[in-house]
Amino acid sequence: MTYRPIKLNHLVLVLPLLFNSCVSLTKSDEIGFRTLFNGKNLNGWVGNTSSYRAEGGMIVVDPNGGGSGGNLFTKEEFSDFILRFEFRLTPGANNGLGIHAPLEGDAAYLGKEIQILDNTAEQYADLHPYQYHGSVYGIIPAQRGFLNTVGNWNQHEVYVNGSTIKVILNGTTILEGDFIDASKNGTLDNKDHPGLKRNKGHIGFLGHGDVVHFKNIRIKDLSTNK
Repeated sequence: MTYRPIKLNHLVLVLPLLFNSCVSLTKSDEIGFRTLFNGKNLNGWVGNTSSYRAEGGMIVVDPNGGGSGGNLFTKEEFSDFILRFEFRLTPGANNGLGIHAPLEGDAAYLGKEIQILDNTAEQYADLHPYQYHGSVYGIIPAQRGFLNTVGNWNQHEVYVNGSTIKVILNGTTILEGDFIDASKNGTLDNKDHPGLKRNKGHIGFLGHGDVVHFKNIRIKDLSTNK
């Protein structure tokens, strides 16, 4: 086989085409999304605004701010949506993503909570399957093994449409199911979850006293397309 070196001018022509193709696909994939966090302050958010702060384009959970992290909710309520954000855990970090939640009470039961958790931490070795990262707490367990190493950023997507939910972590679907079907014979944690009947509410981060970073939080409201 004869070796033929690539001419530099050909390479220069090809690379921009590949780069532009990637950029256009990325922009196309974000059509219809809008930001929920402006990167500067917590305008549009309510709740524990002392433990959560805007810093360096991120929302940072600071357990020293009071309330052991507590909850931070969107002012707006959402029904059907695609939510995308990035998060970075610290060792042993535990947080949660509340959806269809009221502003008062335990969002894991009065709404739904999708776990945000350092699955690799020793203190979480014996949790129930429905308590690990990406799970709908007490209802539907998620697959494990797709979190990036603690300290690195993770890409998270949550798709909610009616009673169906899909959770995508770093490009892999780790959970896909139906709230109602999964609980028709009782919940996995054997507790009452009245929030399963809610189809609208606030989106929030549910702190447990650990430092977690969030950024690039954006949403596509699907209910407006119905």
